[in-house]
Amino acid sequence: MKDAAFYVILTAALLAESGAAAAQDSAAGKAVFGKCQACHAVGTGAKNKLGPELNGLAGRKAGAVAGYQYSPALKTSGFAWDQASFAAFMQNPKTKIPGNKMVFAGMKDQAEIASLWTYFTRFNADGSSK
Repeated sequence: MKDAAFYVILTAALLAESGAAAAQDSAAGKAVFGKCQACHAVGTGAKNKLGPELNGLAGRKAGAVAGYQYSPALKTSGFAWDQASFAAFMQNPKTKIPGNKMVFAGMKDQAEIASLWTYFTRFNADGSSK
């Protein structure tokens, strides 16, 4: 019985630590988003700019934001955004989807990319926070 109580406490501590790490990654991602916000918006009231708004990005089909004029390359890319596809795209958008119109050269820091993804996954499609 004593061992069971230990594992309950340990599990709770690990979950709390995981939540704190996710919050820290999200905060770091919000800071990284400063590099993106000239062209993109996220959160309540986000609108398409030079690039599409990024609410509800996780699981969304690439090239699917209503009212945004995507390049044919992105519209027909045929994938949904997940952490792996996002990371590959952010490293070098022109290599991941040749012919897309994103002018950003890419991001080399994997920790920044991961934090940015964590930040984006906090937003539902309507811009509300999860």
